[in-house]
Amino acid sequence: MADRKVIYLDNAATTPVDPGVLKTMWPYFGRYYGNASSLHGAGLKAKAAVAEAQVKIAGFWGCRPDEVYFTSGATESDNLAILGLIGGLKRYGGKKHIITSQIEHDAVLEPCRQLAKNKVAEVTFLPVNKSGLVETKFLLKAIKPETALVSLMYVNNEIGTIQPIAEIGRLIERENKNRKKENKIYFHVDATQAPSYLDCDVSKLKVDALSVSAHKIYGPKGVGALYLKQGTPLEPLIFGGHQQRNVRSGTYNVSGIVGLGQAVELLQNKKIRALEIKRIRDLRDRLIRKIKKQIGGVEVNGDLKQRVANNASFVFRGAEGESIVLMLAEKGIAVSTGSACSSGSLEPSHVLSAIGVKPELAHGSLRVTLGRFTTRQEVNALIRELPPIIKKLRSMSPLK
Repeated sequence: MADRKVIYLDNAATTPVDPGVLKTMWPYFGRYYGNASSLHGAGLKAKAAVAEAQVKIAGFWGCRPDEVYFTSGATESDNLAILGLIGGLKRYGGKKHIITSQIEHDAVLEPCRQLAKNKVAEVTFLPVNKSGLVETKFLLKAIKPETALVSLMYVNNEIGTIQPIAEIGRLIERENKNRKKENKIYFHVDATQAPSYLDCDVSKLKVDALSVSAHKIYGPKGVGALYLKQGTPLEPLIFGGHQQRNVRSGTYNVSGIVGLGQAVELLQNKKIRALEIKRIRDLRDRLIRKIKKQIGGVEVNGDLKQRVANNASFVFRGAEGESIVLMLAEKGIAVSTGSACSSGSLEPSHVLSAIGVKPELAHGSLRVTLGRFTTRQEVNALIRELPPIIKKLRSMSPLK
């Protein structure tokens, strides 16, 4: 029996592989199967493909190709940036201080907590305002003489809020003018949700490290990249084969790297990209407008202006989020209650808690994230199917 077509509106969790990306990857599964570290012809062919992907990504980031390192995804990139940097700074001695925010992905929060638990570093978790924005006055206040790293996400994966990364980068740059090299503050950005919609030029953002994952930008799962500014001290997390200039050992995932490079190349046409962003934003705005008009007791999470184009995050009073997701799934519509990485948790979203959403409301959250292949008809289907589901759940709920 043929699979029923799913209306996929969970693009913040993952995106489908673009057909053009898959076509570019395909030869490296079979015809060009060499190990990129081998010196024979098959290996050199694979090595050339890796180098070409590095050049493509470097062009998108505005950096040097040798500042691009390949990983298994943004989680590894985040861990490498945070744990690796703090490890690399051990040469200067002393306990280090890290600043991050309360609404980061667990790929940032957990390494920071681990460093604090092991008494390697002190960590400040900055609060955010009700829109989910880090306010620079609180960041400035948190900086100490021993502050070594600021790690913030570009776009929040749950509520879509865009942090003022370039502004924060300039602030850190000014602070560093009064510091010696061994006391420099490094700036890492988790840009996982950003590349399809925002400028990721590292020189404009003033960052020292930046993480991405291929599967969020219509590339394959299991591959990501880390920008690491030349001269940034870093202790590797994975040891073995000395690949990637001893920063990250392990056999190159050639087909995945080729896919990531092609996914990034598809973002390089600025005219097409701008039109696509506008199309998605218009669909998103229409969705928010219609849902707020048709359903009472609904709030939109996050900042309405400083928001990535594809994200709509709601809380519905008197309706449980997981039930909403399951009932929409029965209608063939795929959405999420929040981050796919924490979907097994019974705790309310730490992001929604940080912006002041009460626990009973946070459990009624729904995240809708549009993408490259989302159509107006699919958005209309959600607008049509959601109101009766909310009505039914509220009729069954003890929370009136």
